[in-house]
Amino acid sequence: MDYLPLSCPPKDRDSLQAEGEVALVGAGPGDAGLLTLKALQQIQLADVVVYDRLVSDEVLNLVRHDAERIFVGKASGNHCVPQQQINQILVEQAQRGKRVVRLKGGDPFIFGRGGEELEALAVAGIRFSVVPGITAASGCSAYSGIPLTHRDHAQSVRLITGHAKQDGVLDWPCLAQEKQTLVFYMGLSQAGEIQHQLTQHGLAVNTPVALIENGTTASQRVFTGELWQLSALATQVISPSLIIIGSVVQLRSKLNWFPDNG
Repeated sequence: MDYLPLSCPPKDRDSLQAEGEVALVGAGPGDAGLLTLKALQQIQLADVVVYDRLVSDEVLNLVRHDAERIFVGKASGNHCVPQQQINQILVEQAQRGKRVVRLKGGDPFIFGRGGEELEALAVAGIRFSVVPGITAASGCSAYSGIPLTHRDHAQSVRLITGHAKQDGVLDWPCLAQEKQTLVFYMGLSQAGEIQHQLTQHGLAVNTPVALIENGTTASQRVFTGELWQLSALATQVISPSLIIIGSVVQLRSKLNWFPDNG
């Protein structure tokens, strides 16, 4: 694949490399076709790419062939490289004059700890930029025929992490309201608690739910059911998966366009 035109002439790129910098780039939910043009340009200019487990092979294949790749693959409950060490890697690589891309699945500012990493760079005096990506909620819902909002079904969307910091408490009474769509990231291990809390706070047990595994990719699988079945459905899928709860899930039967293996 040909590289996109560079955004600055070679002499300016040399001076940037001497100083070092980090671009925080969203890789999207999996389908490389959903990568933004600016994200593609950044990963093809990078000397070093620091990437997570959720970055698809399709996207990694677009990285410049001679770039160094550093895997820091975080998975739920299994961080092979602690966050503090990731921060240090970014700082050290930039201090060596490298053009670094921190590549994250989805959007780095939506449950991606992108803000924490930029704080570390700011403290170290490292220049940085941000390229947003298509977040999993948007990509997975679109590829599942489930609109996140609809005038007849949902006037708001809530994006929720299934793994809050210790002592983090969700506002379950607000979440258990009708006419909204709930999207839980990293929620598989908490599916039973999500089901229990939402029903205990008044959300109807027959509220439609969907679990989307490997969304936007050729291995995508979608399982649908009702809220009272959520815990059981969660045992049928593997990470990475997204949970969507709300009446918009009903529309999948009419609007689904993407073939999947569910």
